Amino acid sequence: MMTAPRITAKNIVVKIGGSTLGSHDTTLGDLVALQQQGITPVVVHGGGPVVTAWLKRQGVEAPFVRGLRTTTAESLDVVTAVLTGLVNTALVAGIQRAGGRAIGLSGVDGALIEARMEDPELGYVGQVTNVRTHVLETLLSGGYIPVVSTVGFNPSAKGLPNTLNLNADTVAGKIAAALGSDRLVFLTDVEGVKDSDGSMLPHLTPPDAQRLIENGTASGGMIPKLEACLTARAQGAEAWIVDGRVEHMLLSALSSAPVGTQVW
Repeated sequence: MMTAPRITAKNIVVKIGGSTLGSHDTTLGDLVALQQQGITPVVVHGGGPVVTAWLKRQGVEAPFVRGLRTTTAESLDVVTAVLTGLVNTALVAGIQRAGGRAIGLSGVDGALIEARMEDPELGYVGQVTNVRTHVLETLLSGGYIPVVSTVGFNPSAKGLPNTLNLNADTVAGKIAAALGSDRLVFLTDVEGVKDSDGSMLPHLTPPDAQRLIENGTASGGMIPKLEACLTARAQGAEAWIVDGRVEHMLLSALSSAPVGTQVW
């Protein structure tokens, strides 16, 4: 395990992308290195590729609308089982095997993340309405890394499911904003944000990031990441989008090395 460089930020949120879960060996060690330095981050994880594989294995269809995957009652069961039962447990076990202390939870536990369904076309997909930070603060004060799967609690079900599928990037941004975090780091499967010519953009101001969203330069999964960066930045956090497939990228980003894209 790599020794963590001296890092001044103490309140950190790390989003591990589903597309990097197969390359997270050093990331989990990095998290433990931070913990041993007295920095206990909050981890939010996705799991899209694993969910897709299990939907296919179970023969459950999840059609796309406007390029976004819908969540039906049947696919919500698979999403919940995979994110909270498989992916979350594997990450917690990996952190603890590396010598760390972690507790896994979903947005349902302690009503950590409340959400409501806003777009019927997308089915049971929720928009975050509230983050109960005291749930995370209790774990952090006990010395545990909270590992959050992105299934949210629907407090006003009214015939709808009690749980909703949430976008993990959005959740990470909302948690960072609610906690007043110093840093938000997205570990993804690309180098960072690129301009229309494909050139890396090492630094973005919030207006820059908003412009990339509005003019279509940012597309697909990069849009919710930039939106989450803006959400967190509005509450004072510095945000990074970096390539989580690179060894020890988390420590590099937190030590302000010139990697990926920083939104500041």
